[in-house]
Amino acid sequence: MTRRLVAELVGTFSLLAAVVGSGIMAERLAGGNVAIALLGNTIPTGAILVVLIVCFGSTSGAHFNPAVTLCFTLRREISATASALYIMAQVIGGIAGVFAAHVMFDIPLMNPSTTVRTGTGQWVGEFVATFGLIGTILCCLKARAEFVPYGVGLYITAAYWFTSSTSFANPAVTIARAFSDTFAGIAPSNVAAFVGVQLIAGALATLFFGWFWKRAEDTDPYDRHRMTP
Repeated sequence: MTRRLVAELVGTFSLLAAVVGSGIMAERLAGGNVAIALLGNTIPTGAILVVLIVCFGSTSGAHFNPAVTLCFTLRREISATASALYIMAQVIGGIAGVFAAHVMFDIPLMNPSTTVRTGTGQWVGEFVATFGLIGTILCCLKARAEFVPYGVGLYITAAYWFTSSTSFANPAVTIARAFSDTFAGIAPSNVAAFVGVQLIAGALATLFFGWFWKRAEDTDPYDRHRMTP
């Protein structure tokens, strides 16, 4: 368990250092072009997710996300006690990752965000982003488990651009980004709504894809060959 918790802490630390650090670098180099800054934030985020899941997947499952941990808790693949410890490690690691990015770029350690991210459009964006992320993980596990790192990295890369919220899709990431008044930040007053939507989306996605991937013989013995001529 100690190694699993260290993997979750270090993985989430690295994820947030990459998200916030690349956001700062992108904004500084983009010359005011927000689209270029977003692209500069997107590519490192997707890339680091692939690396981290490959590195830590065999140790902790590479959740790095309370919504993912909730999913596997509902599926009874991780105990409630382990789930609580995972989430604690994720939140602590995420905040530490933000602080590391601040130190690297000479920003005050405590620098709460002033970026407002609220409203129905943003909340729907987070619902779609989180539902899709959990779906990506569960579908990859069912079809080709070795593709999970690449599926997650590619999904988040895409979701940065097709969701109105730029796809936080992660309560630990959301909480940590409230500590950073940079390109990737979110105002602390907006965190609770984002986290609530993410957890609801994660739970619903778990239920939906649990039903969707239920074995054909448990429902209709002809489902498996329905598309066969």
